[in-house]
Amino acid sequence: MPLYFITGNKNKVDEAKAILGEVEQLDIDLPEIQDIDANNIIEAKILESFKYKDGGFFIEDTSLCLDCLNGLPGPLIKWFLKAIGNQGLADLAEKSGNYKAEAKTVIGYAKSKREIYFFEGSIKGKIIAPQGEANFGWDPIFRPDGFDKSFAEMSREEKNNISMRRLALEKLNNFLKNPAK
Repeated sequence: MPLYFITGNKNKVDEAKAILGEVEQLDIDLPEIQDIDANNIIEAKILESFKYKDGGFFIEDTSLCLDCLNGLPGPLIKWFLKAIGNQGLADLAEKSGNYKAEAKTVIGYAKSKREIYFFEGSIKGKIIAPQGEANFGWDPIFRPDGFDKSFAEMSREEKNNISMRRLALEKLNNFLKNPAK
């Protein structure tokens, strides 16, 4: 049975295929509730997805959590970027003197409406002044710990090898191979 990834982002699908093998994309435009808990967002999207697919699919949500904002914007990152942009987020970290941040991806996998599982991957880092091309959201302002480049300055392969999405996908992959554990 093929595994379906509900997303409109082909790059995310390619990253999932590299880890999970056979993955098929379902590009369904789902409404997204606004919440500071990514699990609530994903669960609502999963329940909506059952109008289109009977299980065997997953959805993900990625957050950027700044220490200086007590974990915000988290899953609300899209709206913070729209309102103040990368420079605005970098300015907030600078003004607070606290540059610590965490990038998180939560994946929700649905076997059925009663069997929904969550897998989280996270990577710690710090907020920096924008560096690199702004091809993907907040990548120019997030530098993972232990690296001297922002996500935006890394090649796709470099980023995918260490990303929070990779960590969450690996947990999903382990679950799919060993569902009893």
